[in-house]
Amino acid sequence: MTAQLAEPALAWRADPYADALRAGQGPLYLRRSDGWLLPLDVERWCAEPDEADEGVLARCTGPVLDIGCGPGRLVATLAARGHRALGVDVTPEAVARTTRAGGSALCRSVFDPLPGEGRWGTVLLIDGNIGIGGDPAALLHRAARLAARDGCLLVEVTSADVDERVEVHVDDGRGGHGAPFWWARLGARALRGAAADAGWTRSETWQAAGRDFVGLRR
Repeated sequence: MTAQLAEPALAWRADPYADALRAGQGPLYLRRSDGWLLPLDVERWCAEPDEADEGVLARCTGPVLDIGCGPGRLVATLAARGHRALGVDVTPEAVARTTRAGGSALCRSVFDPLPGEGRWGTVLLIDGNIGIGGDPAALLHRAARLAARDGCLLVEVTSADVDERVEVHVDDGRGGHGAPFWWARLGARALRGAAADAGWTRSETWQAAGRDFVGLRR
């Protein structure tokens, strides 16, 4: 990692990401150093859970920890349905939106100390959040320490068979952008390989509404 890259937490706190969350809409992208753009679906994140989200929610058991909860649609819905659920996000505006929606959330990194470590029945990495920090192996090991011994990890992956770590920055498509940081993109096959090294030995895959998911267990 080059010295110029920002800490991921600082990059996500900065505009234009926080501005997009306040507005509840994009456009917003992750821009790679070669100019390639990955659209970020801010409107979907700020809406009610869709068909694909419902498949995730139906698989949640026990207390649920949502890593990178964003504006909190999953956490708030779980709370409304009687689940104990907590979101974690590095962006204050994301945490504020989550709490306004009726969910509980903490403004901190997943690698900071968290409540209930080793006791979460379900850990979520949805909306591409396996990319956090650009180090899926470290994130999968961290999720294993957070989950209960019989807990599960639900991960949204890319539809393409990719396994990449890239330097990106948040870009609003109108000239506004944040500091560069590292991100990762994994398809299902790459995720299963990395997960096995972290002690996740069983998996299921499913698709819904054009999105791809992997469920992992010990």
